[in-house]
Amino acid sequence: MDIQELMPQQEGGKEEQKKSPLVSLEKDLALYAPSIKEVAVEIMVEGISANPIFVAHQHTVSIGELILDRKELHTEWTIQASTIEEFVEKGIINPEKKALFLKSYKKPEDYMCVFVIVPEGANFIYYPYQVKGQA
Repeated sequence: MDIQELMPQQEGGKEEQKKSPLVSLEKDLALYAPSIKEVAVEIMVEGISANPIFVAHQHTVSIGELILDRKELHTEWTIQASTIEEFVEKGIINPEKKALFLKSYKKPEDYMCVFVIVPEGANFIYYPYQVKGQA
């Protein structure tokens, strides 16, 4: 699932839509992309996992290791690094669904797999390290 699929669709109505937290997430992910990619490559090269997963949140979560702190960086989202193995171990990904998850897992050299946690729930998105239009 791409981040655009989670973004609210703008409608031509008079009513002002509530600003989605995903707008600020996209901004932070674009800023964080080089650092996240560096960590992803490190996770893969060191043999920790072939499937890094990054957790984006604005509260406290107990999965992964802190790599980018929103308070320290004066941004809106904190990022923690994890792996598919930890997600299965903690029961976030059902062991029976792991193979199905891996079928949709995008190439980790090109896309970061982000587990986005908001008060309404959580979901996986894939965000490209290099967004079209960037050099």
